[in-house]
Amino acid sequence: MRQERIDASQLELNEKVVSIKRVTKVVKGGRNMRFTALVVVGDGNGHVGAGLGKATEIPEAIRKGKEDAAKNLINVALDENESITHDFIGKFGGASVLLKKAPEGTGVIAGGPVRAVIEMAGIKNIRTKSLGSNNKQNVVLATIDGLRQIKTPEAVAKLRGKSVEEIVG
Repeated sequence: MRQERIDASQLELNEKVVSIKRVTKVVKGGRNMRFTALVVVGDGNGHVGAGLGKATEIPEAIRKGKEDAAKNLINVALDENESITHDFIGKFGGASVLLKKAPEGTGVIAGGPVRAVIEMAGIKNIRTKSLGSNNKQNVVLATIDGLRQIKTPEAVAKLRGKSVEEIVG
């Protein structure tokens, strides 16, 4: 399934910094210190993206991460009670994230990196479980992979050539 590009300039994006790491490169003259910032952006209405920024200063790294995240926005299929339409496991590298549909009033049950992505996407009711690797970058990207692959009942019905009532039951 081909993803259509989302124009970030038309959206009001909020940002959340998931992690800032100091990285060191040892060179002949000593050590080069740099910072990497993992940033998640979203409009709280079904659009979310993640990006990595690297720079010698923290604010510059965050700015670059935000720009990178805005280039990688995805659209998330939500149902009537602001949850996902079906359960799914997103995978990236050694990290897997289980995303489970939840009824109204459940709230967001998610750990640190997953919570940042879910909140930026505007999902209000969901249960999640991070499996495998605890690497923040891979967990964020696994969550986004899972959200990207969630389909609406209408899309599934169209794919199978059936009506929505036959799919939903």
